[in-house]
Amino acid sequence: MSTLRFHAIKESLKRKPIVIEEKQRRSEIFGSNVFNESTMRQYLTKEAFESVRDAIQLGKKIDRVVADHISTGMKEWAISKGATHYTHWFQPLTGATAEKHDAFFETIGGGLAIEKFGGGQLVQQEPDASSFPNGGIRNTFEARGYTAWDPTSPAFIYGTTLCIPTVFVSYTGEALDYKTPLLRALQAVDSAAVAVCKYFDKNVRKVNASLGWEQEYFLIDRDLAMSRPDIVQTGRTLLGHSPAKGQQLDDHYFGTIPNRAMAFMRDLETECMLLGIPVKTRHNEVAPNQFELAPIYDEANLAVDHNSLLMDVMDKISDRHNFKVLFHEKPFAGVNGSGKHNNWSLSTDTGVNLLGPGKTPMSNLQFLTFFINTIKAVNDNEELLRAAIASASNDHRLGANEAPPAIISVFIGEQLTKTLNELENVTDGKLSPEEKTDLKLNVVGKIPDVLLDNTDRNRTSPFAFTGNKFEFRAVGSTANCANPMTVLNSIVAKQLIDFKSEVDALIDKKDMKKDDAIFNILREYIKKSKNILFEGNGYGEAWEKEAKKRGLSNNKTTPIALKAKVSKKTLDLFEGLGVMNKVESEARYEIEMEDYVLRIQIESRVLGDIARNHIVPTAVRYQNVLIKNVKGLKSIYGEGFKAFAKEQLNLIEQISGHIESINANVTKMTEVRKKSNKNENLEKKALAYCNNVKPLFDAIRYNCDKLELLVDDELWPLTKYRELLFTK
Repeated sequence: MSTLRFHAIKESLKRKPIVIEEKQRRSEIFGSNVFNESTMRQYLTKEAFESVRDAIQLGKKIDRVVADHISTGMKEWAISKGATHYTHWFQPLTGATAEKHDAFFETIGGGLAIEKFGGGQLVQQEPDASSFPNGGIRNTFEARGYTAWDPTSPAFIYGTTLCIPTVFVSYTGEALDYKTPLLRALQAVDSAAVAVCKYFDKNVRKVNASLGWEQEYFLIDRDLAMSRPDIVQTGRTLLGHSPAKGQQLDDHYFGTIPNRAMAFMRDLETECMLLGIPVKTRHNEVAPNQFELAPIYDEANLAVDHNSLLMDVMDKISDRHNFKVLFHEKPFAGVNGSGKHNNWSLSTDTGVNLLGPGKTPMSNLQFLTFFINTIKAVNDNEELLRAAIASASNDHRLGANEAPPAIISVFIGEQLTKTLNELENVTDGKLSPEEKTDLKLNVVGKIPDVLLDNTDRNRTSPFAFTGNKFEFRAVGSTANCANPMTVLNSIVAKQLIDFKSEVDALIDKKDMKKDDAIFNILREYIKKSKNILFEGNGYGEAWEKEAKKRGLSNNKTTPIALKAKVSKKTLDLFEGLGVMNKVESEARYEIEMEDYVLRIQIESRVLGDIARNHIVPTAVRYQNVLIKNVKGLKSIYGEGFKAFAKEQLNLIEQISGHIESINANVTKMTEVRKKSNKNENLEKKALAYCNNVKPLFDAIRYNCDKLELLVDDELWPLTKYRELLFTK
């Protein structure tokens, strides 16, 4: 292994940046491999084009006859771009994307063939659903699943394949993917938000949820990554002592981007432009060899598709540049992990950002309505929001020194806190003309000025207001954004429905004017949501004690956090909105719990293998070198040899102690794992892995990492942190 390590280092040092030529402006190539509106106008009949547009904007169904016209135009465009195959591109509950390629080619007899792609092939396919996670929704003999075209996310060409974004459902109609519940949640928040917007503007007919994700990742030389069995099989390092220099000097953050990384980024961005992914920002992150990429905001469903596609593209492009992209939330101990901040807002078809203040008191009252309702939604559903970002890998990051804790709280800044405090003192009942004037001029009217100077940012806040949007910072870098976005849009939709019901009740039953009713309800929401607002540092015992006093949950591990997904409150929420039925919710809970178990199980087996088959033999080999040295000294100096072999003997004893601890803990871990596997109840099994198997990782790692400091560097088999993190 040490030979492999040094060969990998040697190869990595030979790397040169690949020359990337950008001959055209990005605006000229943007979306050129996407079947977008411009392309549709060229390749579709007027009737077909209007049918797709109505499906996107109004949610109307596309007639099968019209679908034949659409598929013909889509096929001709794809073939003109060099495509030979098509696929329904979907996002099953594996966490990765899925695709099955079929050729446009079809024989017609007489030794002849044609290119064929009909409306039926566009609209629906029947992939085998038996090998995808289903959480008990379907039996093996009911293996069929259906993929159905999602016209709101445009088809695109990658390589020589036409990719058609689709939903994925079971034979019995339940969702087996991330996209289906998201689309339902977006429909729910659209309907609920439009109803509330009518208080302020009767012309609003549609509200879109927007999403801007920020993708953090590590770039590691491919040969160095492939020399580490743990990175290859788990996506992170299970062992490795921290280097003398890590991120403590803060010299990597926003620093000059290394040449090879820059070449990768330029190549990636060109591919993104072709695919219509509007990437805009790139920079070094805090940890060595850690970077970030962020796009311009987009409609949430399309943004989710873009992020899933981006992760696929990053893998392919990194291979071309002899890199390995690590998306794991905590691939290296002792340095920052990676998140995927989800920046979320709501905007109307009239061009108004509902979480951005306006120039008039009325528009600012609208802002406050959606701002406070979002806070109330988070306050009432903080456990579900925590469950939405729960995973085995994100457990390593949450609560670490650079990431938000597992306690969900909302940060809004000092100035907006003062504004809410003033609103809390609004008169109960009808406002006098003087009170209403004072409120609108001195509180609501000043909100734009407040936000102009409100540049506070709290890196420890899981959910922060950042000027004209909320930033859900606790989302992990491996996550599919659809999961947290489904939950966030659902809880806000439910909250807006409740808000409208309460306001209408005051207007109808107590004969209040609209503004009075809105102010009264918002005042009550502020009072009820105070516990979720937190402006301080999210680290440490002080906040944990305070959070407990406030009644906030602190679900530190995935098995505990996921329980919120199947609580009666959650099941009623999703069923009431039509986002997921009970079967779908329970299936997702089971799938995510099983995923947790399997990931910890895999890591446990890999760790045991590396510890016993790589670390221990290397330590014994070095120990034999020391023993030989001691024997040599004894042959020269006789009984007085101990004076010269004191350190060697000490090292031999230390190595023996670490070897003994490693073997004992690996044996214990194996036995505990076997015992955990006997649990037929999935929840008990997950808790056993969490509480009994996983803690042994640290004990094994401690001794292995100590040996790394003792054993001769020439013998050490695993590529070290200093090589993984500082090879540019």
